[in-house]
Amino acid sequence: MNPTSQGRNAGLDTLRALAIVLVFANHYMLFVSGSPTFGWFGQVGWTGVDLFFALSGYLIGNQILGGIRRSRQSGGGERFSLARFYARRLLRTLPNFYFVLALYALWPAFRGANVLPPLWKFLTFTQNIQLMPGTAFSHAWSLCVEEQFYFLLPAVALAIAACRKPLLLAWLAVIGTLLAGMAIRSHLWTQYVGPEEQGGFHYYTLIYYSSLCRFDELVAGVALALVKNYHANAWTRLTSRGNWALAAGAALLALTWSLFLEDHYGYPMTVIGYPLLGLSFTLLLVAALSPGSLLQRLRVPGAASIALWSYAIYLTHKTLCVLLRAPLQAEGWGPNSWQAIVLMSAASLLAGWLLHLLVETPFMKLRDRYVPGNFARPAAPAGAVA
Repeated sequence: MNPTSQGRNAGLDTLRALAIVLVFANHYMLFVSGSPTFGWFGQVGWTGVDLFFALSGYLIGNQILGGIRRSRQSGGGERFSLARFYARRLLRTLPNFYFVLALYALWPAFRGANVLPPLWKFLTFTQNIQLMPGTAFSHAWSLCVEEQFYFLLPAVALAIAACRKPLLLAWLAVIGTLLAGMAIRSHLWTQYVGPEEQGGFHYYTLIYYSSLCRFDELVAGVALALVKNYHANAWTRLTSRGNWALAAGAALLALTWSLFLEDHYGYPMTVIGYPLLGLSFTLLLVAALSPGSLLQRLRVPGAASIALWSYAIYLTHKTLCVLLRAPLQAEGWGPNSWQAIVLMSAASLLAGWLLHLLVETPFMKLRDRYVPGNFARPAAPAGAVA
């Protein structure tokens, strides 16, 4: 990677910023304006969640697989700590999540007329199971999918690493998971959705929100991390062609988006659409991780900040925009007016920045102080000479 001076990768920041902008456009269309305010971009904006999944799959997969590889190379001298991994993940994700959940639970005006599911479902990250569309804080479903994945992946990876021929088993697990996801979606669509109820209750509850149906992009990201850590030659060849990966990923994504726009809830895209998104975003990740590629060299103004605040923005933007709709409408600024769009966008950025600054950052500092990462070197004593 060619990180920025702050240790960040501009390509990954651009993709993360794109993901939250997509989600914002889609939620604005669905819950604020009720019309395609941003055109086709808002209609495919739900795929921003899938881009987040691909990013998480690669980044978490790289931590785990890289840690296991380093443990094996050291002959047991350095061990990958599962407890430390879980502690760092929870300190990264829980503070923001619990703070916003408290707003929903303790401030009725924040959730409006929507019913909040039982708190235990949020606390156990099972809210996405049999989720009723339209409930308060419904967009937390994607966090549940990710947290379930975070808890499952390390255990599976360590179990595979303890077997004979672990690399072969790892690739069989990746391929098997993708095929299983397609088979499960095929079965659920055929049995419970069908052509009569496309986009209805059963589609969202049984397929769209389901962890078993939405692991595709997460697993695709893990597959990329597997290549990086255990297929050095293939990784070198891949990342030496970053601009080709960018072109291929953009072309495949454009094709997949057009197919989803044409038939979002139909059987073919329900079965193969998510793997196509996974492949598209994986190619874009290759471009972002390729030294010298256009995606890595390009510094999109504001993308680094938006990427840094993206988690906080995701948690707060939807309800905030819904709450602002009525007062802005009273001022004569309907949800499709440029004034409302600018003000709601600015408010979402401000809320995300404040949540990141006041909640996320202090806990990240505590994490770095008391729960150092796996294989982190202890800090040198004051006055020590390097």
